[in-house]
Amino acid sequence: MGKAIATITTSVDGYVAGADDRPGQGLGIRGERLHHWVFGGPWTYASQGEMGTMSGEDKVFYDEQNANLGAAICGRGMYDAAGAWGGTNPFDGALLVLTHRLQDAPPPESGFRFVGDFDTAVGLAREAAGDRDIAFVGGAEVIRQALAAGLVDELSISSAPVILGRGKRLFAGFERDLDLEIVGVRSSPFATHVTYRVVKPQL
Repeated sequence: MGKAIATITTSVDGYVAGADDRPGQGLGIRGERLHHWVFGGPWTYASQGEMGTMSGEDKVFYDEQNANLGAAICGRGMYDAAGAWGGTNPFDGALLVLTHRLQDAPPPESGFRFVGDFDTAVGLAREAAGDRDIAFVGGAEVIRQALAAGLVDELSISSAPVILGRGKRLFAGFERDLDLEIVGVRSSPFATHVTYRVVKPQL
């Protein structure tokens, strides 16, 4: 069985989305700045930047994260904010989408699978991944749930050089006490990517 990775981008003040994030608003007010590293520079929802334009340390980090990926899990909020990635799964391997609205699931050939609860999604992801890695790719609630359940082996946080001031915080309401060990740092003009090993309690 591969590793379980959690990965997400935040502002310096810990927000994963700006104010008023909702379907049609993407990452909220000015939240698109969080993902300049993904698109290789400034972009807007109107410009419809495409994945794959990242370069330098950002691309090295992204490629490392995906090198052994077999399946990923995201929340419905992330799926909607990304505009369903144009209707096609952008990740390597299966993408399980946590949602209570299963009736509007896309066709299987899209590469997405809608799932109604967290534990089922984890089981399906592990089954699909086999001996490869699984990833919890957001949003914040999915990351918190995976960490609280003790499932995460590595946590990668990409910090964009912006302060949003308000929006949706990554660790809002999270009350677990965890020790982390830094195992990798990469930096570009658009983000600093820090990968931590989640230290598991000794039994």
